Amino acid sequence: MSFDNFKAKIWSRAIDKELERAFVFADGTNQQYSGEIKGLGDTVRILGVGKPTVTEHDLSSGDISLSTPEKVSDTSVSLVVDKAAYFNYAVEDIDAMQGAGKVLAVLNDEASQEVANKIDKYIADLAKGTVGVQLYSDSNTVITSSNVLATFDAVQAKLYENDVNPATEIEMIVPPWLYMCFRQAYQNKDTDNSEYLTNGKVARYGNMTIKMSNNVAIDTNSKYRVQVRTKRAIALAMSEAHTEAYRPEGGFKDAVKGFKLYGAKIVRPKEMVTLICSPS
Repeated sequence: MSFDNFKAKIWSRAIDKELERAFVFADGTNQQYSGEIKGLGDTVRILGVGKPTVTEHDLSSGDISLSTPEKVSDTSVSLVVDKAAYFNYAVEDIDAMQGAGKVLAVLNDEASQEVANKIDKYIADLAKGTVGVQLYSDSNTVITSSNVLATFDAVQAKLYENDVNPATEIEMIVPPWLYMCFRQAYQNKDTDNSEYLTNGKVARYGNMTIKMSNNVAIDTNSKYRVQVRTKRAIALAMSEAHTEAYRPEGGFKDAVKGFKLYGAKIVRPKEMVTLICSPS
């Protein structure tokens, strides 16, 4: 038994490919900083700028006279990569299994699914905090098929009130029970299977993509905290997947281990609404 020919880079790329297909919460985040991650504890500085003042001038009162240029304040947010999802499993013979291309591929797929699940759960739990708009936090909002559409409308309206452009794509990630309420109330949903049924996408409502996940956060009061957000609201930084083969001490089997480093943060709180609700 040998793992000298184990194709670590190929398996690492395969895991990253599988993650892209498996992500639900992570799929709708800003991931432009991921290429900068090298190790646990890395910090990414996300820069932003404030809005310049725009002054209206009536030309009938004379020419425009410019004053000293305004200094537009800039903002920056630190995103720390402080999480790792890892796996470690034994196999009979890596060379043989890699050559057969089935069993090891299945294990690789299962590992990818679990890593994606850990990262998605981490992002989902960001809704347990107080960053962003909390909708219905002071009431026991019970959603049924009779009020679900009005609730979805209220959520979208709250984002538009926060100056989110109506043309901006919005994602809402719901638990299965809430999706069933929506489906009962809105039968004319988009069912283009070529685009949907991937990354949790199940329907569209207005300008909002509806996704379904079992990872939607539940707070200490047993209320669901549903994220409704633009793709700029949460920043996610990840390393490339790392895999390697090794021979554990005290055994006769080969093994594969690997990990993925990541960190996430709400960086545009006005572009995320947390719908706090419960089923009937």
